[in-house]
Amino acid sequence: MKIFRTKTLIRAPAERIWALLIDAPAYPSWNTTIDKLVGKIGPGEKLKIFAKLNPGRGFGVRVTEFDRHQRMVWTGGLPFGLFKGVRTFLLVPRDGAVEFRMQEVFSGPLGRLIEGSLPDMQPAFDEFAAALKARAEAGS
Repeated sequence: MKIFRTKTLIRAPAERIWALLIDAPAYPSWNTTIDKLVGKIGPGEKLKIFAKLNPGRGFGVRVTEFDRHQRMVWTGGLPFGLFKGVRTFLLVPRDGAVEFRMQEVFSGPLGRLIEGSLPDMQPAFDEFAAALKARAEAGS
């Protein structure tokens, strides 16, 4: 199992942060790690993520949890759970601000085989959090 995590304290309302996280077409305007995000971000919706870390390749995910202004989970991977990636976005109120947490857990029977070919996603995770913080604190 491989896990990537990041977190940051954002001095903005949870509603503003959430609005950024669920506006798929706007991702490239603030999220420096994404080339394009295709689809609608909502309960049960399918998305295709085109990340700068792997140019030209789209990764399909489904929004498997969606608790407005609090928690969202994207799940993707191979059929039958042979390899699975689960990305969790969490907004936690903290002293007049919001702590944003994001993690992705990779697992499954083929995990060890595939994990070895995964790039180091930690810098991209940290960059995502910093870009979200900058946009949310700047306002709409």
